[in-house]
Amino acid sequence: MSLGINTTTSEGIVLAADSRQSYHNQKGMSRVGSDSASKVFKLTDKVGVVVAGLAFLPENGVLKNISRFIENFKTTNDLKKMTVEEISNSLFEYFKLKYDSKKQLKDLADNIKKNLQAQGSEIIKLDEKDTHLEFSFKDAKKIERKGVAGVVQLQFIVAGFNRDDSFQSAMVYVPGKVEVKRDSKKVGQEYGAGWIGQTDVVSRIVLGFDPRVSNLPLMQKVAPDEKGANELRSQLGGLEYSIQWGTMTLQDAIDFSLLAIETTTAIQRFSDGIKADPGDMPGVGGAIDIAVITRDKGFVWISKKKLSAGNTIVDLENLPDIA
Repeated sequence: MSLGINTTTSEGIVLAADSRQSYHNQKGMSRVGSDSASKVFKLTDKVGVVVAGLAFLPENGVLKNISRFIENFKTTNDLKKMTVEEISNSLFEYFKLKYDSKKQLKDLADNIKKNLQAQGSEIIKLDEKDTHLEFSFKDAKKIERKGVAGVVQLQFIVAGFNRDDSFQSAMVYVPGKVEVKRDSKKVGQEYGAGWIGQTDVVSRIVLGFDPRVSNLPLMQKVAPDEKGANELRSQLGGLEYSIQWGTMTLQDAIDFSLLAIETTTAIQRFSDGIKADPGDMPGVGGAIDIAVITRDKGFVWISKKKLSAGNTIVDLENLPDIA
């Protein structure tokens, strides 16, 4: 799943991610496939992207790494002429075509029906939403229950500077939508941090609670409707640490990104999910890639994995192209 971080300050933008790539094998077991996958990419001289979520997509019957699709996206679009928001929308449309979420949801619905029937449950309702399924059923004891299930998303953070030197960052979710999070032209929306992937640890640290708190039965009783849910979210917002993102130096932003990823890796090492949902995948690990984007210098790598064999280390980005 990974963890990707974007921190935007008055000095510039930081993009960071771990290097772990996981998958489910034929028995449905979670496995670590690699600790050397790339999750941070340069899109233009002043725009970058961080990737989390689904690691592979099928193309012509063959599973391919998301990085291959990112490279293809770069070559088939004139990104230099686009704003960060336009790039984000274009990225969303590109991967929406590559990832057939409708089929994924249909297959998921079929599996839920089979599993419930095998358990002797009676399906009452199964509704397909844009990003997930909502269903209700009577279990073998005729007790009515509800459930929610979703497919694995493709998640992206696109961030950087536009040609007029304004800056933006956006979250892109497929299936889902595009959400602009930072915009230098909007007062109060200029600076801050955002994260994608396995975000529970960093959310607990910064926000003061795990987003899964809304799944607790007590919370559903306290906030049974949208109005109550909004009020609950507003009150939980009071637990968030007061961090002055705008006054951070770039080094501070780098340190924060490292803290978030390293702490998540450490907690996952010593835990096995939460008591309400044990058996979580330790999906964050490996080297941490970090890039900084500034108005003057553009996209600059601070830390990036290189290929190595014994004492030989090769940086592919600095090799000359094949004639």
